[in-house]
Amino acid sequence: MPQEGSRMNEDMTLRSVTMNDADMLLEWRNDPETRKASHSTDEVQRNEHISWLSRTLSNPNRRLYIAEEDSVPVGTVRADLFDGVWELSWTVSPRARRQGVAKRMVGMLANQILEPIRAEVKTGNIVSARIAEHAGMEFQRETDGVLHYKREALG
Repeated sequence: MPQEGSRMNEDMTLRSVTMNDADMLLEWRNDPETRKASHSTDEVQRNEHISWLSRTLSNPNRRLYIAEEDSVPVGTVRADLFDGVWELSWTVSPRARRQGVAKRMVGMLANQILEPIRAEVKTGNIVSARIAEHAGMEFQRETDGVLHYKREALG
């Protein structure tokens, strides 16, 4: 997994999320385009979000990063460990969309994980499907409106 503030390529870094990022993450999560692409499309209330973030930061099987370009937050990428497989999920800041941010940050995190990785993408979310494929995952199956992607362990 990336080290705090590690430089991953020429213009993007991943850093661990802190509670200081709560309001920004909530804003991104409740953006209409983000909600449309999420498994849960409901707007998240602040107290619910703070509780989730607190649990997330203390969960040893979850890693949550902010992607920054020139010290400006542009997105977030998460890895959750289930049965030896890291499930990746991501959100791009509304102000940074359509600039290749997700492709870069997901690819960077995927390259740091030696274990198998997977992602679930809602059917019709062509952009996220391409991001999963760019990160080395292959389409496995579709169930209940969700596309399942997976990459085996590296090495």
